[in-house]
Parts: sequence; C-alpha cells; structure tokens
Amino acid sequence: MDDELARRLLGVLERVEPWLPPAPVKVDWQQDVAALWQRHPLGGRLTPVPPRDALQLADLLGVERQKQALVDNTRAFLRGYPANHALLWGARGGGKSSLVRALLNDLAAEGLRLVQVDRHDLSALPVLVEQLRHEPHHFVVYCDDLSFEGQDDAYKALKSVLDGALTGPPANVLLYATSNRRHLLPESMADNQGSHLVGQELHHGDAVEEKIALSDRFGLWLSFRPFDQATYLQACEHWVNWLGQGDDWDESARREAIRYATLRGGRSGRVAWQFACQLVGQRRLGT
Repeated sequence: MDDELARRLLGVLERVEPWLPPAPVKVDWQQDVAALWQRHPLGGRLTPVPPRDALQLADLLGVERQKQALVDNTRAFLRGYPANHALLWGARGGGKSSLVRALLNDLAAEGLRLVQVDRHDLSALPVLVEQLRHEPHHFVVYCDDLSFEGQDDAYKALKSVLDGALTGPPANVLLYATSNRRHLLPESMADNQGSHLVGQELHHGDAVEEKIALSDRFGLWLSFRPFDQATYLQACEHWVNWLGQGDDWDESARREAIRYATLRGGRSGRVAWQFACQLVGQRRLGT
C-alpha cells in the first residue's frame, strides 16, 4: 500500500510541477535597483533585473521641461516630501519610456527603486503595493504604454491604488505611467452624446466623466510632442556621436537624417536613434 501511495503521489507531482512557477529569486534592494512584477497562477512575485542600458538624463534632448518636472517630483518623493503620481503621455517615440529609464540610472544612487508592471498584470497591483509598503526604500511602480480598451476592467485596480482605496498608496510608493492616450481609455463620438449644457456650462456625460476620472488621479501630467526639424537634427547628431566617432556627423549625414525622417513620416527621439544606428552601422561596414 505504501508503494502504491508513493507511486500515485509521484504521478500527481509530475502533473502539477509544470504549472508551478520557478523558485523565486529574492530581490536585494540594497543591490538591485529594478525588478519586474510577474503574475503566475498562485499570485505574483518580484524578479530582479539589471538596468536595460546606461542612458542618462543628459542624453535626452528636446524634452527639457518634462525632464526637470519629473526629476523635481521624484527628488521630492525620495526626500520624504509630498509628490504626485505622474502620467507621461503624447506622441509615440517622444522619449517617455526613455525618460523613466534615464531617471532610474541617474537617481538610483539617491535611493530610487523601480518596479515595472505589465498592463495585463494590473489586477494584482494592490497586492504589489501592499508588499512594498513595508520596505525601507522608495519605489516608483512603472507601467509602460498604458491604455485600456472599452471592456477592460483592469483600470479599476489602478484607480483604487491611485486614490480610491480606503488606505491609499503608501508614502514610499509612486506610480508613473506612459501612454499615447491622454485619458488612457478609448474615446468615441458616442461618449459625447451624454454631454449637455446647463446655462453656459458644459457638463459631460457619465461615460466621459469615467474616462477623465482615471487620468485625473495622476497629479503630474507631462505631454510629449513631435520634434521640430532643428531638435530632431540635434538629437541625430547626439546619437551619431554617441554610437560612432566624431567625424560621422557631417553635412552628408545631416541630409540623410532629413531624408530618413521624411520616409518615416515624422520626427522624434526614437527616429533619431534609429537613424543613428543605421548610419553608424553602415559606415562601419563601409557601405
């Protein structure tokens, strides 16, 4: 009987084991400055990750106002002063995600720690925030490319953590998010049908109010616009020099940069970086 029971238990373990998450790697916040929050069937866990690159705030051009505002807000947070959750929204490729990465690289030595959460894992956000509440560090919980579709209820967990829960977010946690949408939710013509005039004042309908209410919970809004040509060329020169040699940026490269942006249909920091990669790579190959 004992042998039969052992055999059956072994069979159960063989079936269950593939569903179990890997053994967790404990995050050492003295050494680790960034982590991913990963969902699994039994909840979620933090996995330490090294910074993606050595990008610095000084490398980001054309976003001086946004840089200064986010640095000031984050430094106030790190020093225990009041600070706001931040929403970085606007044109794609404008430097929103790069600004958060550079912020970590520049301010990790001052105590900043970053936890990235995928949009699809936001339902577990209250669990993560509660876990960070008791850590002796200051955390920015970061969601990149945040947006929700019409029937997506995950935004309710975000609203609750931002402002709506009874306890509120802990003093050592801020939420930063990037999005191409100002209000994070899709906006349709039908939403405006509930709007009406009261005297000379426009009152939005419930659908519009619901969508505005989410982004309103971010106290710091930073908008990102497409680059003008002068800023774009300045960014191209910076990245070409960063990736290559001092003589890679010349009049020929300038003309190629303008042509590259025209073919891509826009100017941005991302387009400048992609152009620099192409130019320097081809010149190293000698083509």
